[in-house]
Amino acid sequence: MKLGIVKERRRNEARVAVSPDTVKKLAGLGFEVIIESGAGAGASFTDEALTAAGSRVVSEPAAVLRDSDVVLKVQRPLMAGEGELDEIGAMKRGAVLIGILAPYASREHLAAYARQGVDAYAMELLPRITRAQTMDVLSSQANLAGYRAVLEAAYVYGRGFPLMMTAAGTVSAARILVMGAGVAGLQAIATARRLGAIVSATDVRPAAKEQVKSLGATFVAVEDEEFRQAETAAGYAKEMSEAYKQKQAALIAETLKKQDIVIATALIPGRPAPRLLTEDMVKSMKPGSVIVDLALEQGGNCALSEADKVVVRHGVTIVGHANVPSRLAEVASMLYARNLLAFLTPLVDKAGGALKFDREDEIVKSTCLTHDGRIVHPAFASGGA
Repeated sequence: MKLGIVKERRRNEARVAVSPDTVKKLAGLGFEVIIESGAGAGASFTDEALTAAGSRVVSEPAAVLRDSDVVLKVQRPLMAGEGELDEIGAMKRGAVLIGILAPYASREHLAAYARQGVDAYAMELLPRITRAQTMDVLSSQANLAGYRAVLEAAYVYGRGFPLMMTAAGTVSAARILVMGAGVAGLQAIATARRLGAIVSATDVRPAAKEQVKSLGATFVAVEDEEFRQAETAAGYAKEMSEAYKQKQAALIAETLKKQDIVIATALIPGRPAPRLLTEDMVKSMKPGSVIVDLALEQGGNCALSEADKVVVRHGVTIVGHANVPSRLAEVASMLYARNLLAFLTPLVDKAGGALKFDREDEIVKSTCLTHDGRIVHPAFASGGA
């Protein structure tokens, strides 16, 4: 089987779907790995390193896509009209596409996969079950995003994080509020604590309370009956009622007045990011405060965030970098490539040398968007192709 990787062509994307380490392992599984020249450059993986690992590097991306039985991507491929190369149109019928395909953001892509006869698998739809943990792309990338968010805040914050005792006087520790205690938020808490900040965090999921406290942070939330039932069976946050949102907003508004930095990470799968920080809340913050909005690509948690910009509003610096994991492209690519390898490995039929999908398997059913020219995922099938 031929497995292809082309350079990511979407804006702000420096990651790549393989690493030299996973090329070796993919070759060991029986794949002939074909990579577009320069595909790994943004992640510091040279053509020479990828060739030495066992891949074949070619200069023409369309040829990679045309020849590949399996295509690995970071972001969803370009379709006609999105760029110079119609990546979907270049794939052969029956090819398997695997990546972070953002089906909620672009249903037109699902129709295009079906028309092209491509079997598409969206890695972000993996079920949260034990055997899928090593495949969990959301966790691997969010972990890095939470870490990087704190560093971005430290870069623009005009004071230090830790308590400093100097001959000239004492410098108080920074106070940081992390909004959303998922993977990104918990890593942000841990990183901020390591830098010496006083950290608090908020989340609507009851299970987050103990996780936050275990990292040495203070938990901030309205803990009423709705809060105690605010988590799905899959471990994600539920959409809260307007009454709860108002009570939580009032509590957060008072908390914000004492904070120096806010790291906003709250997301709801398949929905716009909850608006947690209004303009009035930003106005209430101390001059020189910082907000880092990690939810920007789903609309943002802060009303004043701007995509791909660092802006100052009402004396508060608001950091709105898109695709934060890509700002750590080498390690993000390394972890993502391992996630893909973990997904592919059990699918390889060692006797026949081809991929074998069990259509009743929970992982396959959860991630498969299109198959045999049809949109098959229950969340999107009604849209047709």
